[in-house]
Amino acid sequence: MSSRIRDLRAWLGGHPTATDGLVAALLMVFTFVDLAQDVSFPGHTYAPHDAFAYTATVVTIGVLAVRQRFPMAVLAVVLCGEVLLATQNHQLSGDMFAFLIAVYTVAAHLPLARSALGGLAALTVIIALVGIGGDIYDGVYSLTANVGLLAGVWWLGRSLRLRRSYLAELEDRAARLEKARFSDARTARVEERSRIARELHDVVAHHVSVMTVQASAARRIMERNPDAARESIETIEQVGRTALAEMRRIVGVLRTERDPVVSAAELTPQPGTQDLTGLVEQLRETGLAVQLEVDGEPRDLSTGVDLAVYRLVQEALTNSLKHAGPHARAWVRLKYSERALVLEVADDGRGSSEAACNDPGPGHGLVGMRERVALYGGELRIGPRAGGGFEVRARFPLEVT
Repeated sequence: MSSRIRDLRAWLGGHPTATDGLVAALLMVFTFVDLAQDVSFPGHTYAPHDAFAYTATVVTIGVLAVRQRFPMAVLAVVLCGEVLLATQNHQLSGDMFAFLIAVYTVAAHLPLARSALGGLAALTVIIALVGIGGDIYDGVYSLTANVGLLAGVWWLGRSLRLRRSYLAELEDRAARLEKARFSDARTARVEERSRIARELHDVVAHHVSVMTVQASAARRIMERNPDAARESIETIEQVGRTALAEMRRIVGVLRTERDPVVSAAELTPQPGTQDLTGLVEQLRETGLAVQLEVDGEPRDLSTGVDLAVYRLVQEALTNSLKHAGPHARAWVRLKYSERALVLEVADDGRGSSEAACNDPGPGHGLVGMRERVALYGGELRIGPRAGGGFEVRARFPLEVT
């Protein structure tokens, strides 16, 4: 039963003309019953109900069927009907209800200025009816009672209009907040995809480059130096396992609650500056001569900056390994100061400058470097160095301790 009532209320709310027509029809039936009874009051004689009274009543009450579509016009018709019936000395009850409903409609569906104008017109008619009605409307009490009733109905309409406006504003605000939440979530997903793309690029590019160099070296020396070739193959296996472990850790953020629980090995911390020594040693095994220098007192870095420094060194040395050519040397320098960390990665090769400058579009090495540095408010300079080779120089601001 409750669901049927809710459905009926929803249907009536979506069809205001039908609701108003039902109200007008019920009030019309009530008024016709009142007309048939020919009610009289002691000491007062009213005109008999004739065709004029019936016609004026039908028009006065019938216009309520469109009261929400034309509030001010309906009020004007009702007021005119009230005045005409009063001047012809007809005493009805339904027309007074129509009068109050019309006043309420104006107050509830029109702006303040127009609803106030309608209220003043209704007040004027009330005062006129008190003067026209004779004894039944005579006296201060009658005038006060009618004006109080009129003011109460008008204020009720205004209150309900303000309530509807407030609820509509809350719904609009909730819709805008929901839209903003979806927009923020979409932005967060885009940023997360970009972060994962940068991480995967750095991991895959570095380790695959190392594996390629080692495989090439093993192929060249396999027949004349099997032991060295075996060492290269073991290095390829080790680097491959490391690459798989790092990719599992990166892609682990995409897991859902239904995925299996990750192992402890996949939850190891992200690499940082403390792992640069191992990275340099790994690249030395490929034949690239790399030196690591640290100037100043090392400081504890935030997790994001620590990872960004490691990835920048990894990407820059990977480019040197791929493009600097044989017999090239590379340097990695970390300079700590009170306010900043300056990172320099340079090589003396001959091919890195052109290759790096022709790096592909967004999502690749140099773009990933710029995104990492910009994320932490740093500065990045990439370009050829004097005397040949290529240099990557980044500056990360640090908090003053």
